[in-house]
Amino acid sequence: MSDTLKLTVVIGSVREGRFGPVVARWFAEQAHRHGGFEIEVVDLADAELVHALPAVSPLMEPNPARPAGMAALTRSLDEADAVVIVTPDINRSYPASLKTAIDWHFSQWGRKAVGFVGYSGMSGGLMAIEHLRQVLGELHAHTVRSVVSFPRFYQLFDADGTLVEPAEPAAAADTMLDELQWWASALAAARVRTAASV
Repeated sequence: MSDTLKLTVVIGSVREGRFGPVVARWFAEQAHRHGGFEIEVVDLADAELVHALPAVSPLMEPNPARPAGMAALTRSLDEADAVVIVTPDINRSYPASLKTAIDWHFSQWGRKAVGFVGYSGMSGGLMAIEHLRQVLGELHAHTVRSVVSFPRFYQLFDADGTLVEPAEPAAAADTMLDELQWWASALAAARVRTAASV
């Protein structure tokens, strides 16, 4: 097992005019400063997300024949020890693009640590995050308690995508990253022990 934990940051929204890349860029900077992870940012807008699942469901087959344009996403989720999902609220839940990506990757989430960065109008993405906790729990992921939330995000970032008052969000990111690092380390060690005993 490598001593370096790998963190995949997933930009969950693919809609036109989305703000997700700005939030993901900010969070990736916080994660680099934290120093506990090797970080890769994956944008679902770059993946070939086919909503029609194959006849043999990915829920039954851990490595189904996926579209070629999904390869980078699959590799990053395979290699990750932890994942942070950057998501807005859309109609009180998370984007369809995220559900499609999750459903195509049943086995990639299991026994890994997952955190969330939410943004939206009033709720700051918290409704999307609560739904994602239910889904990922079903896939045997461990979602950490702490989150980063940006309610009324359009008032919090300036025109250049810089946070106007960064101290509180940065502290929240550090808390979540500490939790992710602890759980990712523990789960990575447990996966190695389990593999060695099989």
